[in-house]
Amino acid sequence: MKKDFFATDWQRYLPHPVCGAHPEYDAFYQRAWELARDHVKHIPGLPQSPYMDEGLCDTQIWIWDTCFMALYCKFAPEVFPGVESFRNFYEVLVNGRILPEVIPGADEPFWTKATPGVPIPLKVHIADNPPLFAFAEYENAMMHGDAEYVKDLLYNKRSLQGHYEWVESLTERITLPGVLLPTYLRHEECGYTWEGGSSGMDNTPRGKKTPRFEKERPNNPDMLWVDAICQQALSAKCIAKLFALVGDTEGEAEWNARFAEKQRLVNDLYWDDRDSFYYDIDRNDHSFYRVMTTASYWALTAGIATEERAAAMVARAEDPETLGGDLPLLSLARNDPDFAETGRYWRGALWLPTAYASLKGISAYGYQKSAHVAAKKILQYMLKTYEDYEPHTIWECYAPVGHRPADNPRGTATVRHDFCGWSALGPISIYLEYVLGFHTINAFTSTVEWEKPEDMGDRIGVENLRFGNVVTDIIAEGDRCHVRSNLPFTLRINGRAYEIAAGENTFTIRKES
Repeated sequence: MKKDFFATDWQRYLPHPVCGAHPEYDAFYQRAWELARDHVKHIPGLPQSPYMDEGLCDTQIWIWDTCFMALYCKFAPEVFPGVESFRNFYEVLVNGRILPEVIPGADEPFWTKATPGVPIPLKVHIADNPPLFAFAEYENAMMHGDAEYVKDLLYNKRSLQGHYEWVESLTERITLPGVLLPTYLRHEECGYTWEGGSSGMDNTPRGKKTPRFEKERPNNPDMLWVDAICQQALSAKCIAKLFALVGDTEGEAEWNARFAEKQRLVNDLYWDDRDSFYYDIDRNDHSFYRVMTTASYWALTAGIATEERAAAMVARAEDPETLGGDLPLLSLARNDPDFAETGRYWRGALWLPTAYASLKGISAYGYQKSAHVAAKKILQYMLKTYEDYEPHTIWECYAPVGHRPADNPRGTATVRHDFCGWSALGPISIYLEYVLGFHTINAFTSTVEWEKPEDMGDRIGVENLRFGNVVTDIIAEGDRCHVRSNLPFTLRINGRAYEIAAGENTFTIRKES
C-alpha cells in the first residue's frame, strides 16, 4: 500500500458514504475529515512524522487519543498516519527514547507550564493511559490485510507484548524518561488500582463512598478499576488474534490463555447480580462501587461477558433512566447524584471514544439493531449541535441535554472545539460502521459484513471503500444491490453471503426467512 501523508489530493482515498435520505450526514462526514486533516502534524526528528495530533496541546501526546484516532484513520491509511503514530509511543515506552524539542503555540494550555515560542521537550503525557495499542493495531490490521506488517510488529518489534508485560509489571509509581507524569496504575492479584487522569476519565465520580463527590478529581486508592482489567484482557485477546492472522497457533494459544485468566477474574468478582452490571470493586473486600458508567462496557468490547450478562448490559444502554435516552452511552448514568445536565466532563457527557468502544462490544455480541439505534442518536445529536451551536464545529465531548458541547470539570467554560481528535469517530466510524451498518471488514478473508438498516431510506451504501487490495462501491436501492469491485470478495448482508466478482455485480437482496 503506497502511503503519501502529505498528498494534496488526499480526499480521493476516502470512502464515500451514500445515504440518499440524509445528505446532511454525508456533509458532516466530509467536514470531520477536513478537521482531522488539520491535525496531521509534522515535527522533524520524531520517530514518526507526520503523526496524528489530538488537538489538545503542542507539547504532549496522549496514548488513548492517538489509539482512537487510528480507529477512523483505518479507513484512509494511505493519507492519515494512524497506527504509524504509535511509533512515537513505542519508542519512548518500549525502547526508552527521548522525543525532540518543540515550540509551543500561543494557545498552549496553562497547565503545560510552557511559554509560547520557547522550545520544550515533547513528551508522552501519561505512560499508563489506557493500554489500547493492541486493540487499535488489530482493528487496523483487519482493514489493511498486511501480514508482513503484523509479523514485524509481533516478532521483530514485539511492541505489543512488551507494553502488555510492562503494564503487568507495574507495582509502584514510576516516571519513565520522555514521559511527563508518573504512573498510577498498579497491578494487584485481582485487578488494578488507578486514578481518573491516567484512566482518561479525569473527574469521574467512580469510587465514591458518599452519595455525591464534591471534589473535582476524586481518587479512591482502594478501588480496582473494571476498565483497567478489561482493557488489559482486550490487549491479550487482540494479540492472540494478530497471531491467528499470521497462522501462529502457538502464539494465539499463549495469549488467549492470558485473556482467559482475566476473563475469569472479571466474571467472578466484578459482576453485580443485584444490578446486573459490571462495577469497580474494592481491593480489600471486593465490595462493589455502584457507579454506573460506560467504563463497564469494556467487558463487552473485550468479549469477557457471558451472553446473558451482555444482554443485561445492552438493556442498561437502552434504559432512559440510566445510560440510554435521547443521547445514549453517556459517561455517567442519568440517575446518579453526580450526573450533570451540562456534562461537566465525565459526569454525564457523551464521549466519542467510550461510546465507540461500547458500540463495538454491543455489536460483537450480535445486537446490531441496538448498536444502530444508539449510533444514529449519537450522530444526530452531534449534527444538531454542529448546526445550532456556535462556533459550528465538532467538540471534545457533548452535554447530555440541550444539543451543546459539555462544560469543563469546573463548569466554567465549554470543552475544546475542532476536536478531530477522537470526536471524528462520530461522523466517520460510527456513521460508516453502525449507522450505515458496515460493522465488520476482514481484509485477510476478503469479507464485508453489512447489517443493512431499514430506516435510512431506499438508497444506501458506500463508494470507494478500500480494504486490503480491494476497492469497491456497494449501493443498495430497495432490495436491489449493485456492487462494483476491482477484486472478488464476500459480502454478507444481514447474515446472508453473496460472492462478489471483479467488475459489475447486480443482485436481489434475499429476505430473512
